[in-house]
Amino acid sequence: MKLLVIAIGVYNTMLWRSFGNVAIGLGLWSLGDRRWPSRTAWRLHGARGAVTTAMALLFFWGIARVPLTLAVSIGYTAPVMALLLAALVLKERIDWRAPVASLAALAGVGVILAGQARGDAPPDVWWGAAAIFASAILYAVNLILARLQALAAGPVEVALVQSLVVLVILGCAAPWLAVPPPASLWPLIALAAGLGSISMLLLAWAYARGSASYLASSEYTSFVWAAALGWTVFGEPVSGWTLAGAGVIVAACLFAARRRDVVATATLQSQT
Repeated sequence: MKLLVIAIGVYNTMLWRSFGNVAIGLGLWSLGDRRWPSRTAWRLHGARGAVTTAMALLFFWGIARVPLTLAVSIGYTAPVMALLLAALVLKERIDWRAPVASLAALAGVGVILAGQARGDAPPDVWWGAAAIFASAILYAVNLILARLQALAAGPVEVALVQSLVVLVILGCAAPWLAVPPPASLWPLIALAAGLGSISMLLLAWAYARGSASYLASSEYTSFVWAAALGWTVFGEPVSGWTLAGAGVIVAACLFAARRRDVVATATLQSQT
C-alpha cells in the first residue's frame, strides 16, 4: 500500500483496491449460502465501513510520509483507547488501569515524536504522524465495531459488505478524483486487494471467537514486520527513540488489557 500511495495517491490506491476487495468478496459469497444481511448487521456494516474508510485514508496517507515503524508504533495507542471507548459506548465499568495506561501510551508517542524532532524531521513527517494518530483513534472505534459485527455476521459477509460500503463511499468522489492506474501497477493492486480481503476474513473469524482486548495484543508483532519491510523495501532505519516509544506503548496496552474483558458487555449489547 505504501508503494501504491507513493505512485498514485491515497484515494486512487484505496478506490481501485476496493474494486478488487468487492470482486473477491462476491466470489466467496457466491460459493456459500448467500444469506441477506440482517437489519442489525446492515447498521454495523455501514458504521464500520464509514469508520474504516476514514481510518484507512488517514493511515495510508500517513505511511507515505513517515517510516513504517513510526506509523505502526503510533497505531499501538488504539487498543488502550478502545478500552476507554468500551466504557463510553458499551457502558462497561472502567477501572484505574485504563486511564493510567492511556497516559503512558501518550507518553510513548511523545518519546517517538521527540526522536523525530531531534532528527530535524521535515513538515510532511509531522503531518503524517498526526494523520496516523487520528487514524488510531478511529481504529479504536473500529475494534469495538469489529467485535459487534463479528457476532452479527459471518466472515464472508463482513468482508464483502464492508468492502462494498467503502467502495460506495469512495465512489462518490470518483468523477473528480479517479484516475486509472498504469498497467504496471495492476498486479500490485490485485495483491493489495487479496491481502486486504484475507485480513478481513481472518479478523472477522477471530473476533467472533475471542475478546477485542486479548486479540489486540497480537498486533504488536506488526512492529517486527514493519521494521523488516521498511528496512528492506524502503531503506528505513529504526531509531532508538522509536524502539523506546514503542516499548512504552506496548507495555501500557498490555497493562490495560489485564482489566475485566470487554467481551461480556459487547455480547450483551449485540443480543439486546
